[in-house]
Amino acid sequence: MTARTTQLDDRVRSALRTVGAAAKRGLGDAGLAELVQIRASQLNHCAFCLDMHLGLARQQGVSEQKLDLLAAWEEAGEVFDARERAALALTEAVTVLTEGFVPDEVYEQAATHFAEAELAHLLALIATINTWNRLMVARRIPAGSTEW
Repeated sequence: MTARTTQLDDRVRSALRTVGAAAKRGLGDAGLAELVQIRASQLNHCAFCLDMHLGLARQQGVSEQKLDLLAAWEEAGEVFDARERAALALTEAVTVLTEGFVPDEVYEQAATHFAEAELAHLLALIATINTWNRLMVARRIPAGSTEW
């Protein structure tokens, strides 16, 4: 597959990178941040972002078992702890918006595992990766591309 276009305004790229970096810092858990970004990218079928964030997750020490089972995290038993499961459930709810909103029980579960500021950063991270996914998928940027 070849890209439809690699054109992206540098100010847009810079702004999205800044928001993503701030959200990761505020969340304070680099491994979890990568799991969230990978899960959203799986749901959005973004090969470019999957390729990038799988590599970053490995650099952060995320286990291969977690990476292998992420697509089936709900069935993976205790591979994912309660905090990770809450973050992944919130990621799916925000990414898919099946019912047109994030269900109260999903948000409330996340709120039991994250302080208010952490939760705000987690939501910003989910929104940012969804934006990146849509930009990359719409432009058909292939995995591993150096021009984007």
